[in-house]
Amino acid sequence: MAYATINKPEDYFKAVLYTGTHSSVPTVTVGFKSDFLWLKSRTQTYDHNLLDTTRGGNSKLSSNNNNAVNTTGDSVTFNATTFQPSGQAINESGQGADNMISWNWKANGGTTSTNTDGSQNSTVQVNSAAGFSIVRRTGTGSAGATYGHGLGAVPDVIINKGLNTNEWYSYFKAIGGGSHWIDLSGSGAATADANMWNNTDATSSVFTVGNSGGSNGNGVEYINYCFTSIQGYSKFGTYSGNGNSDGPFTYTGFKPAWLMIKRTDASSDGWYIFDSTRSPFNLANVALRANSSNVEGGESIDLLSNGFKQRIGGNNNFNNASGTYLYMAFAQNPFVATNDVIALAR
Repeated sequence: MAYATINKPEDYFKAVLYTGTHSSVPTVTVGFKSDFLWLKSRTQTYDHNLLDTTRGGNSKLSSNNNNAVNTTGDSVTFNATTFQPSGQAINESGQGADNMISWNWKANGGTTSTNTDGSQNSTVQVNSAAGFSIVRRTGTGSAGATYGHGLGAVPDVIINKGLNTNEWYSYFKAIGGGSHWIDLSGSGAATADANMWNNTDATSSVFTVGNSGGSNGNGVEYINYCFTSIQGYSKFGTYSGNGNSDGPFTYTGFKPAWLMIKRTDASSDGWYIFDSTRSPFNLANVALRANSSNVEGGESIDLLSNGFKQRIGGNNNFNNASGTYLYMAFAQNPFVATNDVIALAR
């Protein structure tokens, strides 16, 4: 039986509900600085808002569109253990209690450094214990440029966005790594493309970009959220659907606190996100989609003590008999912690 390397996943990732007030600025307690903060209204069709402490609290990107970074309007103040959201889309009032969801990842408390591992320098903040780094870099337009990510391990995921008008052309080792990309803001299948990542897999120190404007436009600034799997805390991979109501079980080694799923071999509705904060008991049945501003609802899944299981047969989004599905998962509790504590799903 595999033991976790992190006993308290909530020290590094935490989903936190809060109630929007609009007329005042709430203080949302997380327990650590939210170096990567993802916000969404549960009840209104507002864009997703993705911010980080590298770019600052007024530098917003939306996973559901390809818009350039927005530095006006809604903003967040990042504090040591809390954040304060201001503005309609991230602090909407009059929609009931806990109408907002925040997903929070800890990097290095906003402290960045220059990484010189690649042919081009990058600005990074790294949390090696959690297998997470935030990379800010500038494209060259020339194929073969490399950038350091700081993880000290091979990344499983690089969520990639130019700060200009550009899609979220992202890297997933499980679907081909350097030879493919998939768009976080879209519903399409994974795409084979030698130009995005220069047909080169990332290493434990750098990732490589081609001459595509999606990853390496000359003079374009990019933000990259890089993840590598940490036993008992995070896992990234694929599973195959079976088309049955007794759907496939995917082992993660922990109860997922946050789970995102996308079909990769064909177009589907998109990137479904579940969490055990909005759905503390099974079935988890309030999904949001990273590529849509829609309110939550619709799909359902079982979040178990050591993984997740499909319960809907023939579902194109999660469990088509011929489907291949990508997933990202972060832990609520490890299945077997380092002190032998067993963590069971409720």
